[in-house]
Amino acid sequence: MKHVKLPVQVTGEREERGIYLPRIGRRIIKTAAAVFFCLIIYAIRGFEGETMPTEAAITAIICLQHDVRDTGTFAFNRFAGTLVGTLWGILLLLLLIAVPALGRDQILLYALMAAGIMMSLYTTVVLRITDASNLAAIVFLCIVIAFPEIEDPFGSAAQRVLDVFIGTTAAIFVNVLRLPRRKDHSKMYFLRSGDMVADRFAQIPPAVLYHLNMLYDDGAKICLMSEHAPAFFTMQMSQVRLNMPLIVMDGAGIYDAEEDVYLHTEAIPEEDSSRLRSLMDREGIRYFTYTVHNNKTCIFHRGELSLEEKMVMDRLKRSPYRSYLDGEIYHASEIVYFKIVGDERTISRAQEKLHPILSRQSLRTRLRYQAGTTTVLGLYIYSGSATMDRAKDWLMARVWKENHRIMPVEFSLPRGYQSEHEALNLLHQVEDDYEPVSLWQDETPGRGE
Repeated sequence: MKHVKLPVQVTGEREERGIYLPRIGRRIIKTAAAVFFCLIIYAIRGFEGETMPTEAAITAIICLQHDVRDTGTFAFNRFAGTLVGTLWGILLLLLLIAVPALGRDQILLYALMAAGIMMSLYTTVVLRITDASNLAAIVFLCIVIAFPEIEDPFGSAAQRVLDVFIGTTAAIFVNVLRLPRRKDHSKMYFLRSGDMVADRFAQIPPAVLYHLNMLYDDGAKICLMSEHAPAFFTMQMSQVRLNMPLIVMDGAGIYDAEEDVYLHTEAIPEEDSSRLRSLMDREGIRYFTYTVHNNKTCIFHRGELSLEEKMVMDRLKRSPYRSYLDGEIYHASEIVYFKIVGDERTISRAQEKLHPILSRQSLRTRLRYQAGTTTVLGLYIYSGSATMDRAKDWLMARVWKENHRIMPVEFSLPRGYQSEHEALNLLHQVEDDYEPVSLWQDETPGRGE
């Protein structure tokens, strides 16, 4: 299994000695093309050498993003910031020309420049384009800083606006062009849902949803993996157009959302589950039992609810896709895992009392904070065979029957979800790997559309 952690992308060719030679990505090629177009435009206008304006090329580099939607946002911000900064710069120059005495006192002149920067920043706040704030201040300063040694200040300001317009236009034009690409159907991608949403109660950001669906619609084989039961996907990612089964419950289950069935579960061995339940009952440990019955996740609670358990349960019960039940578990149920909820002291005591059974190789435990809290812990007890890696192997064996050339690739964020921007970067890397630019690549078996 190949593991990839941002910002490293292990999808290019590597020399035998270990030198990293990644594939040239679309954004690199498009950025170079946008700069080339900007330079050609100014060459046609008669600029060359030191007189060649760089503002348009710099604007193209900044605005060129992974796709047209992001490029349009950056282009708008840069153009808006340039207009705001230029406007206040021209107004200050007009004031200085109308009242020459203001420009003779250097301290007063610099105070006016500082006030102009303040007004440029404030204007972006009023117009709700705060992403353009810094640029507006920079453009303003570039226009007025050389006063009074400025030749044709208004022509210079107009040229700056034109440069930005040419740069943003070139970036958008290049991004609209579709470079030659081949869809790589020889890979199956594994992505963690926790890299795309803040927690189990948060909704997937619209931009992340858009790019994820774009990959699915293009035919990319993507398996989403989660620590939680399928209800997580049903509620938070109901609009995701899945084309592959999901790995759920931290690897203890594989779920087909389209058919609404569990394809595979790793239940706790009956002997271990019986001993665990007996010991927890005897020691007065309250716990949840997660089972799969008739392809539904059924959750039983044993013992009186503690404050921490009630807090967690009240949030989870809001979902119509989870069944919380009282009484004895169904005989036909498969116990997928047990969960003990409490503060650090409660969990520590439970671990100590259950140690003789938990230390067995046939069981596996995980400890993590419950969503939305930094004080309530959950101790999860799984079968020793219930791991993400084994679930991937099971799913790959199923897919292997249909396509013997499929290989697994995992992309993940080092710290999980931190921002929408990082989640988008993750999907962009998957996209670059799935549909690489093929300007200098030969056709190879198993690749292509």
